[in-house]
Amino acid sequence: MSTVSVPLPPKLEEAVSHLVRVGYGANKADIIRKAIIRLTEEEAVFAVLRAQQEIREGKGVRGDLRKILTKMEV
Repeated sequence: MSTVSVPLPPKLEEAVSHLVRVGYGANKADIIRKAIIRLTEEEAVFAVLRAQQEIREGKGVRGDLRKILTKMEV
């Protein structure tokens, strides 16, 4: 596991400390890890929602992916 040092403005540092005090995480590092995990999960959900919206708009690609990729190769 690697360590990353990130300077936080006072308001964010207080928010992290508050989350530790109310029991959201065991310590500051735990809070930051949970925040990063949550952000990556949210981004994955948003990617799916964007893809669904593109399909509704008719921007999706249909068909056999191998054939589509063959046609796209230059």
